[in-house]
Amino acid sequence: MRIFSACLNFVSAVINRLLVKSKILPDNPIEQYDLNPNNPTFYIVKLNARSDLAALARVCKKHGLPNPTLQQELAGKELDRFIGLQNPPPLFGDTAKPTGALNQCKQIIEQLLESGEQNVQVIPVTILWGRNPGKEKPGLGTLISHSLTPSWFRKFFVLLFSGRDNFIRFSQPLDLSLLVNEKANVNELPHKLLRVARVHFRRQKLAATGPKMPSREQLFNSLLASPTIKKAISDEAKSKKISQQQARQNALKLLDEIAANYSDATIRVAERVLTWLWNKLYNGIDIKHTEQLHDLTNKGHEIIYMPCHRSHMDYLLLTYSIYHLGLVPPHIAAGINLNFFPAGGIFRRSGAFFIRRSFAGNKLYSAVFKEYLSQLFIKGYSVKFYTEGGRSRTGRLLPPKTGMLAMTLQAMLRGIDRPISIVPVYIGYEHVMEINTYLKELAGKDKKGESIFGIFKAIKNLKNYGRGNLNFGEPISINQYLNEQQPDWRESIHPTDVQKPQWLGPQVATLADKVMVNINSAAALNAVNLLAMILLVNDKQALSKPKLLAQLDFYLHLQRSASYSEKVTTPDESAEELLTHALKLNKFDVISDEFGEIITINDKEKVLFNYYRNNVLHLFAVPSLLALHLFKQHQSSVADCKALIKRFYPLFAKEWFLHELDESYITRILASFVDQELIEINGDEINITNSNDCLAKLQMLGRALSLTLQRYAIVIGFIQTSKGIEREELERESQVLAERLGTLHGIKSPEFFDKKVLVGFISNLREQGLISETNDGLEGSSDLCALYTHLKELLPARVWQSISDIVLSQAQHTPCD
Repeated sequence: MRIFSACLNFVSAVINRLLVKSKILPDNPIEQYDLNPNNPTFYIVKLNARSDLAALARVCKKHGLPNPTLQQELAGKELDRFIGLQNPPPLFGDTAKPTGALNQCKQIIEQLLESGEQNVQVIPVTILWGRNPGKEKPGLGTLISHSLTPSWFRKFFVLLFSGRDNFIRFSQPLDLSLLVNEKANVNELPHKLLRVARVHFRRQKLAATGPKMPSREQLFNSLLASPTIKKAISDEAKSKKISQQQARQNALKLLDEIAANYSDATIRVAERVLTWLWNKLYNGIDIKHTEQLHDLTNKGHEIIYMPCHRSHMDYLLLTYSIYHLGLVPPHIAAGINLNFFPAGGIFRRSGAFFIRRSFAGNKLYSAVFKEYLSQLFIKGYSVKFYTEGGRSRTGRLLPPKTGMLAMTLQAMLRGIDRPISIVPVYIGYEHVMEINTYLKELAGKDKKGESIFGIFKAIKNLKNYGRGNLNFGEPISINQYLNEQQPDWRESIHPTDVQKPQWLGPQVATLADKVMVNINSAAALNAVNLLAMILLVNDKQALSKPKLLAQLDFYLHLQRSASYSEKVTTPDESAEELLTHALKLNKFDVISDEFGEIITINDKEKVLFNYYRNNVLHLFAVPSLLALHLFKQHQSSVADCKALIKRFYPLFAKEWFLHELDESYITRILASFVDQELIEINGDEINITNSNDCLAKLQMLGRALSLTLQRYAIVIGFIQTSKGIEREELERESQVLAERLGTLHGIKSPEFFDKKVLVGFISNLREQGLISETNDGLEGSSDLCALYTHLKELLPARVWQSISDIVLSQAQHTPCD
């Protein structure tokens, strides 16, 4: 019998070597889970199949893990390392013979109790052949090629059609020491171990493939049969005086316009195409903080991905990355402008569902879309949408649009069983494909619609775009958030008729802001945005190479030792390596003379570099204000520094979506300045180091915030010199003065003149209670006067004079009198 079994294993291994190509996650299981190959090791899998065993054996050999085909000695007894929970069914019939899994687990636990061994590793391993979720009503192709528990005959077709798409995921080893130390009936422990494993594999399968897919016809019929859409159809018929059948056809057309048509085959083809594309476009994609995603899926959470929106490339990059992490690609809320031939069909089969910019005046569309979104959550699909609504043209995060998030919370009020978590995602690039288009739009040109010609033009311009960054931010459990902020939210749950509760709007707005804060808390620094931070504040956007490297070293040390958030990522490379990499991107000029090299931004790139700086300016807001204050004063105190930051931080926090101020952050920044010998601290007293190099470093860092403070001074100046100013007049005058300053001082940053940014700041002042509405218009508070005084101390004299000349010429009284 052993000889026959050995022969079968050999044949299976040969077939695996010829037909099977495995993707392994994580890349290094030993390092990821701190495994010790010398410890007793067992592998627990769902299916007791020779092909699964052979595939696992090859992977274990490659990664230096114990061979699953061999037996493991434990307390003097030889035990099988490979534990399969379920046998394949017979060729004819439905019932498979039970495996020896229960007996194996009993033996392991008995030997553990006998020997007292504490280092046994029982590793769950998920083995999937293909990532097809399957159909709710399977067709012939699914019956032949895909099944979690196929017979030997069907397994042959599985290997043939999906062998090159074998997926093997190692999970955190089960801690048997905790299990055997429980005060439970020892005889129940093997059963508990198997139950834990079955739940784990069910969740892993759902995370990797998603739930079974209904046919498009099935989905539409079930949606049209829902009470919500039935009522909307009836209302449509009455309001438009058409028949019920015609109204139903209208609803069906809307469903066809909206609904995704997910195809695993399309995803697999797209994965190969995108792998080629990334290699063509980028030097690499850095993905960080992925462990929290797997933690959520292990706990059975449904995930909503909410990324920032920089480029159309975001759709592809995030979906591709999620797929490569072994998770099912999400259904993506895409603007209806992307539903053009042929991209629309490809996006739809990749999981995109399309949404109009406005639902206003179309109750049937609103009902159909909300019901479709609810069904996605109810069935357990992960979803992705961009809370900003559209792509940022300035590089700053846009104020969140709350429609999709509101519909998500309303879907939860249908009584969804699974917990739902939001995963904010920061996406950054060293080059954004559409950046030239953004600049034209900011200059007043109309936005062009997407088309097939745009795709061909983009393909034609494929070139080296540097590196991309994708950081997963701190997840937000919606269930936990509502429990804390709205404890009675479950009282609003109704399985069909979900009314909009009064608390929904305020909670959605607060939650949306929290998402944006978590996105910016996971920002990624790279060579381009760091060099943009340095060069844009210098005359002619140029600096000698030694000075540039010194400042870059300063910023790297600052961000590594005093990071705004633990999820912010900083490059591992040295300043010299980052500069060498950046110069290869054709964005910089190197001018050489007898005194050395000067690095400058290409003329055509100078305005565009504001976009990259804006991606990460929030990470330098507090350090920049401190540096500017210290450079101006030369002497200060820790108490004064903290007081200054506390005065400005609420404005920064609203503008850049920053988390609450932690005073230790200020302390860490000052400590970093001390480490780099820029300042000295004695008790509470601060003195800056009196050397040209130190002064230059602080001055350059302080200039990073200059445009922001100038904008503040413009708006506050008009308020402080008037006895009341109408909001419309304030917005208009502030924009005119900003444009004038731009002309006088060579300011090329588009958002400096952007009316939306000015309007946002005025709203921010009102929210902070710094201005109030009176019969005469907007008036400032005493705190606003103090802020105005600080601005005068911080801004360069020539800039302050330019602002004062205009503001005082229209003054109705002296500022802050």
